[in-house]
Amino acid sequence: MSATIAGPDGKSRCSWCSAAPEFLDYHDTEWGFPVSDDRRLFEKLSLECFQSGLSWRTILAKRENFRAAFNDFDFDRVACFTQHDLDRLLTDKGIVRHRGKIEAVINNAQRARELVEQEGSLAAYIWRYEPDKKPLAEPQTASTSAESIALSKDLKKRGWKFVGPTTVYAFMQAMGLINDHAEGCVIRDKVERARKGFERPGG
Repeated sequence: MSATIAGPDGKSRCSWCSAAPEFLDYHDTEWGFPVSDDRRLFEKLSLECFQSGLSWRTILAKRENFRAAFNDFDFDRVACFTQHDLDRLLTDKGIVRHRGKIEAVINNAQRARELVEQEGSLAAYIWRYEPDKKPLAEPQTASTSAESIALSKDLKKRGWKFVGPTTVYAFMQAMGLINDHAEGCVIRDKVERARKGFERPGG
């Protein structure tokens, strides 16, 4: 399978764009662009947690429902969720009703709040795990990296849940810690320019 496909405008894009209609906009405007906003970083880690064992299309289609259910992923608010909130979420048909994953997100919100107190921001902590600037030999061929393994290990040590190396690697791809757009993809250069102009948190 080719790494790229022709988009609606005739320009090449990562081939996974063709898997679902909603992927194109996500690919062109979000995936791989660097993010330093703590709320967005926590949201993506949470959604990757929910994706475990499922398709990203399922999660993306429900993303607005997840945002409504989890107070727009404001981790200070999610950290205060009670048994009543857990019961509410378990009956919310708009999200993935998996008790373990819901409990993990609430737990991770509490751990995120602790991490911010220790490190200043979630972004400053996460961006310390950005790989060296060397380009990937073949984009989209790996599912983990030395950095995703290290970040996963440290998050687990801090008490986070559902943050395995593969989940963390997908998070790093999406949040711009690496540019994993395929060679020839029209968005790859845009992401690279965004990464070059990006002010690293805590740098």
